[in-house]
Amino acid sequence: MPEPLVKQPARAVNGAGSPRRWSKSILFAGTALLAIAAVSPLVWMFSAAFKGPGETFSPNLLPAHPTLANFHYVFTQLPFFRYMFNSFFVSGTITIVALFFHSMAAFALARLRFPGRETVFLVIFSTFLVSLPVIIVPLFMLVRQFGMLNSYAGLIIPAIFNAFGIFLLRQFYIGIPMELQEAAILDGASYWRIYWNIILPLSRPILAALAVFFFLANWNAFIWPLTITTDQDLWVVQIAIASFHQQYTSSWNYIMAGSTVVALPTLLLFFFFQRQLIESIKTSGLK
Repeated sequence: MPEPLVKQPARAVNGAGSPRRWSKSILFAGTALLAIAAVSPLVWMFSAAFKGPGETFSPNLLPAHPTLANFHYVFTQLPFFRYMFNSFFVSGTITIVALFFHSMAAFALARLRFPGRETVFLVIFSTFLVSLPVIIVPLFMLVRQFGMLNSYAGLIIPAIFNAFGIFLLRQFYIGIPMELQEAAILDGASYWRIYWNIILPLSRPILAALAVFFFLANWNAFIWPLTITTDQDLWVVQIAIASFHQQYTSSWNYIMAGSTVVALPTLLLFFFFQRQLIESIKTSGLK
């Protein structure tokens, strides 16, 4: 009888010493280092917010004597509730108004046929490449001419237009089957009804993601509110935190407490809407 073939042990493709395993280990280590570098300032900020004045810069992560006195001082000795209201009002108003107008503009650029449509879109998209510091002086002069300095209108109206929102919504609307619109037209629906009853309900996920983007961008806005507001009653939280560095240079515990309060809404928004944010990135590709 022929001797049975002895099956040689196959070499481990993903063994401990394989290049693929090493590349994965290096990638994981690099990702872990980036994650630590990104999270460590937040962890230190949260820790310092509960420390006393003499313990703020201590190396221990957990406070030796945790205290809420820093938060009590921020909310009782300073008009911090006013600053929070200003930020919520400005960011929320910009988000709602921008989504309404951006969705209409994107619908027109994606679903309607008219001469110069692509040119109009390219002109709008080109403004996305211009940063705010480049146009802040002419924009300030324009706002001053309209008498909107030191007003909510000056904080809100110039920040409504955003080419990124129009671009993202246009790409999403292009992916919606044209048969839905054609069937609605055959039933006698107007373009406004198609937009309101068909397009908007289908675009709830992308609108939710854009709402988070817009709210966070305006919540963290600093340059433009600092430029047009000198009235302290109109300060947003970012300007208030910056003023802490001037008034309370040696009291970093108060600064960290205020920064923690300001950071909490943005972190909560990200954790609750991270799925919508990821989905919006997937749908932003060119068709």
